[in-house]
Amino acid sequence: MGSFSIWHWLVVLVIVLLVFGTKRLTSGAKDLGSAVKEFKKGMRDEDKPAAQLGDGSRDADKSRETQAEHDRDTR
Repeated sequence: MGSFSIWHWLVVLVIVLLVFGTKRLTSGAKDLGSAVKEFKKGMRDEDKPAAQLGDGSRDADKSRETQAEHDRDTR
């Protein structure tokens, strides 16, 4: 009663294909793949040191540091 056999999974797969259709499933898989790719890209960008980031990222980091110093001085 614990695990399903291959036949159970094939029946589930056929039902899912009938309900959703192959076009909707492939577009969903593509969307999921692109989301994973963007997530990994974001994680790689986060790990880069400030010297390797683009100019816009460095400016944003500098403004955050300036704001943090200002907040410390006003306390």
